[in-house]
Amino acid sequence: MRRVVVVGSSGSGKTTLAGELAGRLGVPHVELDALHHGPGWTPVPAGEFRAAAHAALDDADATGGGWVVCGNYAEVATGIRARADTVVWLDLPRTVVMARILGRTAVRVVHRVELWNGNRESLRMVLALHDPERSIVRWAWGGVQRSRRQYLPVMASTTWSDLRWHRLRTPAEVRAWLAAVPRLPDRSPDRLNRGPHGADNPSEEERGHSDDAQAAGRHLGRMGRDHVRAAR
Repeated sequence: MRRVVVVGSSGSGKTTLAGELAGRLGVPHVELDALHHGPGWTPVPAGEFRAAAHAALDDADATGGGWVVCGNYAEVATGIRARADTVVWLDLPRTVVMARILGRTAVRVVHRVELWNGNRESLRMVLALHDPERSIVRWAWGGVQRSRRQYLPVMASTTWSDLRWHRLRTPAEVRAWLAAVPRLPDRSPDRLNRGPHGADNPSEEERGHSDDAQAAGRHLGRMGRDHVRAAR
């Protein structure tokens, strides 16, 4: 296991697991969100995105002899799977995903945490429930079923039968699976990380602010649940 794709809905923990797994395998972590989101949340054109993703994997192969990449983008999914040996699918329950999304988003909104290329989440984006492309709450609400529609056929396809698939359905399964992965030495002199801290991987700033944001998280959670019910 040297070239791993970690997939799953928003809030499933893709980026966190990918970073920890990369550390155990001693290979670079490539974060697709950091390559896809330009300034102002503007998506990078598909051709540029594909070129950047494959350049990142080429660099990771050259420096670390492998990689762990996280993300679900259709524009690059086939090409990345063709280079991978393993896929880890975090198929967690919606209740777990939504609890994580609401708490994480509260921290980011309250403390104006910078993500990729100067982007920040805002309360307006969170509550734009009429538009799942803008609202992380609305996007995450449908993410579990969307991921199942996307990955169940891929798992069953003979096209990808050479890949090792790991479908992890609870946080306990994720922890147990990661704990069973042997820790190998880091082969790269400079760990290549294509994103500072992605949608599933809290930064030091976010972790430091988490206690302060608990009250805001509860308030935002109540607002988010009300809006989700209204949008259903």
